[in-house]
Amino acid sequence: MTEQQKCRPWLAEDVANNTSWIRPLDQRVIDELGTALDVAKRAGKPLLEMTPEDFPLGEHAIAAFKGAFDSTQTNWGFCLIKGLPVEQWTVEEAHVLYWGLGLHMGVARTQNKTSNIMTSVKDAGGSYKVDGGRGYNTNAGLDFHVDFCDVVSLMCLHPAKRGGTSLITSSLAIYDEIMRTRPDLDEAIRTPFYFSLQGAGSDDEPPVYPCPIYGETEGYPAFRTNRKNITAAQNYFDDIPPLTDKQVEVLDYLDELLPDPRFCFSMEIEKGDMQLLNNYTVVHSRTDFEDFEEEARKRHLLRLWMTIPNSQPLPQNWVKAFKDVRPGAVRGGNRGKCITEDFLNYERRQATYHGMHNVFS
Repeated sequence: MTEQQKCRPWLAEDVANNTSWIRPLDQRVIDELGTALDVAKRAGKPLLEMTPEDFPLGEHAIAAFKGAFDSTQTNWGFCLIKGLPVEQWTVEEAHVLYWGLGLHMGVARTQNKTSNIMTSVKDAGGSYKVDGGRGYNTNAGLDFHVDFCDVVSLMCLHPAKRGGTSLITSSLAIYDEIMRTRPDLDEAIRTPFYFSLQGAGSDDEPPVYPCPIYGETEGYPAFRTNRKNITAAQNYFDDIPPLTDKQVEVLDYLDELLPDPRFCFSMEIEKGDMQLLNNYTVVHSRTDFEDFEEEARKRHLLRLWMTIPNSQPLPQNWVKAFKDVRPGAVRGGNRGKCITEDFLNYERRQATYHGMHNVFS
């Protein structure tokens, strides 16, 4: 990547006044998606056995989605694809199509203790702020956080009756603001904070990991925060160092800055939208939501965590969190307790296809 290709800090006003981050799909792309889905359905393979050849995207679709994923590594660090004809697909077909797209973009990561490769962001009666709680299966508003991947992707099948607004903030703009107003916090924000894996790690890795909130390498900044998981690590693990006073000040100041309307942009994700976020330069949240009564109309998004071939390098002291900090590496994810040989074969096959480093092989 060149200097011009790196992500930049932005304010909410900048995003509101410039719609270049919105990427509508044209009919050629939609037709090519339909053709690829028909091929994949006829093959009938399990998702982990599929290859890019089993979901043969045409040149217009490849260009559209590759361009969208590439855009997360530059400028805004996010985009919103619009116009997926989700009403034409069953939920099962939407899974196949979404997974097929991902095969052409990079390597999906497992997301939870059961090692799911794709999750439904849907209220299933879960609890958020409890030990091991996760937000994707609740209707709760979420703390600002990032996910365990290069790019988090959400595809909306049904929006909520009310609420569920996506909130995004440039972590680069937040760091600039901290340096402008509280430069005394710079040292603390670069020291390791311990994050709980909330029970979603594998049996052969520690249940917590150290990672600074902010760091840089080769001119690439990277930012990672999730106060809920930092607090869980402090509450449930006695063998980690307590937060320093300055680290607590960092977290308190982030709680103030991240939702500040100067920095935080509100985005409605509508039916047929796909949101892509760079997890090192954009922090995200959502408001709580109210669902429709009918099951078929309840808020339902599909989520993929992706590592991609043109990802940035990460600071060396992030290696315990991500396992690999080289650019274009297969990294991150919650390994969980249920990694299968089929997943390992998929991971190796996809890494080879995209020419990516793979420490997991």
